[in-house]
Amino acid sequence: MEEQEENNTPRCNMSSAKAKKWEKKMRDQPVSVLFAPCSTQNGEDNPVSGGGLNDVTTDANQPTEKPKSPQQQERWTRGHEKDGGSYTTEMPNIITAGGFARARSAEVSTMLTAVRKTTGSNYVFGSLPKHMRRRAMSHNTKRLPRRLRWVANRMRERNLQAGAKTKAKNKSRKARRRHGNLLLEFNRRQRKNVWLETHIWHAKRFFMVKKWGYCIAERPTSKCYRPCFRAMSNHCLLQDLSYYCCIELQGEENNLLASLSQLTNKETGPTFAAAMSLSGQKQGSVVVYKAGLYPLQPIGPVTFLWRPQSQGSTHRQLWIWAHPTIKQDLLSELQTVCQCNEAVVPSIVPTEQSLDQPKETPKAKRVTGSKRTKRKKTVKDVTEPPAKKLLGDGTRSPTTPVTWKSSFTGIIINDLTMEVLRFRLIGPQSYTVLADTLTAATDHNIDKSKPASLWWSKQCTDESKMSLHEEQADIYQLLKGVVLAGEIPPGTVLGLTVDDPRLTLPTKKVKALPSVKQAKEVHNEKSRDLMLKGVPKHCCQSYLWEGWVRDNVTENKISEKELNRLRSEVLVPGSRLSPTPTQNRVPVLLVHQPGKQLGHEMSSWGAGWDLLLPKGWGMAFWIPLVYRGVRIGGMKMSLKHSQGKGVPHFPHDYPDCPSGVLLQDEQEAELLGKFKRRPPAKRTNFIKQGCLAPFRCPWQQLAEEWELISTEEEGKKEDSHTETTTEEEMTPHRDVTATKAFSCVSVLRNRKSLRLLSGWCRPTTAKGQRFCRVGTQPPLNPAAVTSFLTAHRMSLVWVRLMMLSKGKPELHAMVCVPTAEDLQLLDKGRDSSGPQEPLHRDHFKSRMKRVKKGSKKATKSSLPSEKNEPDMSHLLSASEPNPTPSEEPKPSSQSSPDLIFGLWPEPLPSVTSHCSRVTLGWVTQGDFSLSVGCGEALGFVSVTGLLKTLANQRMEHRGILLLRNPTSLHYRFVKMTIEV
Repeated sequence: MEEQEENNTPRCNMSSAKAKKWEKKMRDQPVSVLFAPCSTQNGEDNPVSGGGLNDVTTDANQPTEKPKSPQQQERWTRGHEKDGGSYTTEMPNIITAGGFARARSAEVSTMLTAVRKTTGSNYVFGSLPKHMRRRAMSHNTKRLPRRLRWVANRMRERNLQAGAKTKAKNKSRKARRRHGNLLLEFNRRQRKNVWLETHIWHAKRFFMVKKWGYCIAERPTSKCYRPCFRAMSNHCLLQDLSYYCCIELQGEENNLLASLSQLTNKETGPTFAAAMSLSGQKQGSVVVYKAGLYPLQPIGPVTFLWRPQSQGSTHRQLWIWAHPTIKQDLLSELQTVCQCNEAVVPSIVPTEQSLDQPKETPKAKRVTGSKRTKRKKTVKDVTEPPAKKLLGDGTRSPTTPVTWKSSFTGIIINDLTMEVLRFRLIGPQSYTVLADTLTAATDHNIDKSKPASLWWSKQCTDESKMSLHEEQADIYQLLKGVVLAGEIPPGTVLGLTVDDPRLTLPTKKVKALPSVKQAKEVHNEKSRDLMLKGVPKHCCQSYLWEGWVRDNVTENKISEKELNRLRSEVLVPGSRLSPTPTQNRVPVLLVHQPGKQLGHEMSSWGAGWDLLLPKGWGMAFWIPLVYRGVRIGGMKMSLKHSQGKGVPHFPHDYPDCPSGVLLQDEQEAELLGKFKRRPPAKRTNFIKQGCLAPFRCPWQQLAEEWELISTEEEGKKEDSHTETTTEEEMTPHRDVTATKAFSCVSVLRNRKSLRLLSGWCRPTTAKGQRFCRVGTQPPLNPAAVTSFLTAHRMSLVWVRLMMLSKGKPELHAMVCVPTAEDLQLLDKGRDSSGPQEPLHRDHFKSRMKRVKKGSKKATKSSLPSEKNEPDMSHLLSASEPNPTPSEEPKPSSQSSPDLIFGLWPEPLPSVTSHCSRVTLGWVTQGDFSLSVGCGEALGFVSVTGLLKTLANQRMEHRGILLLRNPTSLHYRFVKMTIEV
């Protein structure tokens, strides 16, 4: 039967395109139904087979039609033909009921499945003709015909019951730019990273980075490196340092000093108990360590400020300013030494309805469909951000404790982060800018019968407090006669109360310059006493120390709207406003920042003033300062400022602190990622350059290797009692890993030892042209070296390097020891370019090619030979930069997938003897110095290696070293100084 059906079904020779079209047409048809793909010669269809229909037999006496051409016979036809031929319409003579019902049942089930299946595009209005469809039908069912509305409403209810989340429609730009919506959006974006009050101003002009939990301005979008340097040298540079954390300590003076003495040591310099700092006249700075662990485990540098002591009271108040990376470590140590373990949970004050929720007005309502919805969303949840501007730390929960107290010592610790703002003005004319911007608060008549809501109104009723304010205002006027900021004693503090600086805002930007006439009018004797003795003790007092005053000033700040209204009512447009009794006064603190105090060139460069003010007044002071013609600097400018002053910058120049280690890891990951993004052909091959660690500085390995060198030399002296070894005998050729355990590396901060080491280096001025006077000190002999190393093992010392010829030092440049032949080149002339490092051999290049090919046979054959041979990568000595193939390092096969073209894999070989010159240390900051006029670098070297080098150098060559950049083979002569 099947053979007969196949014979009765004619075969059509269709083209490939038509066959695909036929397959596409028959794709969704039931399997039990088959259609004839073509017609017979007489224009009739063949009987259908397999669908439950029997074979159809035609009448023999049926008339036949005219035969068609071969092309018409082979062609596949669809529908009626143009020449009159069509499919047969005759009914079959015989039909099987069971088979026919099964075939139709399959077709009906397929049709119902296709109809009931809903997809993303099968909506009710899709059944309408295209000319009747409207866009509004998707959200308004009344646009549909009446016969389809019920189905559309049912489908909408079904989606709501199923929990399908409808995507909220984005608001228009006009709605998003409304003041209330902007505040809500800005508050939402401050939940992860804290915004400074000047964030929006900076975001329009600077590249912003998210670091340490803050959004900080890194560098301006315009090229202004040299203008910023000119501003620091000639006029003023402004920076926002409000991200620095302030921690307040309150308690008895003896208890505070006893607790804080565990975190510091007198060997590093003045501590919290220094006389000038304890009186409150000057700001101090100190490096804080973990309790009782000096000189190991430092936390980081901090600056502190004591509140002047009141007469007859032993209760003191201290502010400690710290970098945000060390805030938690410092806070935990303070809680330990002060025994402040009792956390005070802050009380949550319920906010008012008018502040948190927008008012509902009849205009805010609109009707959509059958339900009424409100245009503005009401805030019902207390945890949602308020509709007012967020001040302070927005990432902190309201229930997070910020106060800790001790019932045993009576000390209270308060976290004042973002409660006190800090602006820094750098430059010789920084005080001129402050004097032109700030005006001492004016007294006004107060009606004593009415209750005073402003704090200044209460202070005006006390004559003693007003007399103190007048004295502070007189000193403020005297400081205008001091032309340069470097003429003031370092760390001077002045308390002051000023008017709202927005009242005296100029209409255009004007560069603030010192007035010669005003400087002559200032009394010379008083001005001279001020420059020599500083500000009197009682004038350092400020109401900024009081918490209730700060809150009162923040809450009663006049709005910009009210200020603009007052300006519009002025008779002469553009004239300055005068303060009124209804306007609040702002207490501030002026703290002098010392400039360059090391060396003899560019003395007091980079001096300036810090302005401390309460929160909420950031932009009110920032815009008036900008209108005085100052330059604005970012975070990178702080690094250049420290480099110009010749002081370490935190956390870049603190390799023994946890923050410094973390920053080095982040910096390595960033530089390595940038290196990997370049194609291998465009990368610098640091293996050939002889650079083991181009993206980091392995300080621990450097100190351990120099300790091994010192130990080997001491052993040789005890055994053979020979003379002092030369530099060639100092070069080690052994693995460091098979040695005893070493302690952690530390930075030498003992001032007495630093002065001794500085005298041995013979510190000089720029480019080593003139020698400085050094007091009497012990000579540099083997006994002095041994005693010094006994006290300071595994230590690094911070040094300053100045190029003697051309060249620009870069980050992670190597500081090396010159040989006797190198120093002979220097004797010929100071402009000598220096020696050159021979090109090294890349032993990993061939291995990387084998791994890249991925040959399984090659890898299997190389596995046993590589496992049996030990790791010989440490045998690359300094005298043989191009070793023989037998000395080629063969790392294990497990590390081969981690190989990076151009970089040494871990573990690193000997860092001291890898090159032809012995390595002493690395550079952490390096650039061309515009203040000195040559290349200048700051870095660290090993104390052991430095003493060994100085002992082997002649007197005229003391402190001469070599410097080589990671991407260069050329060594440059540098002069090293240790300035204390």
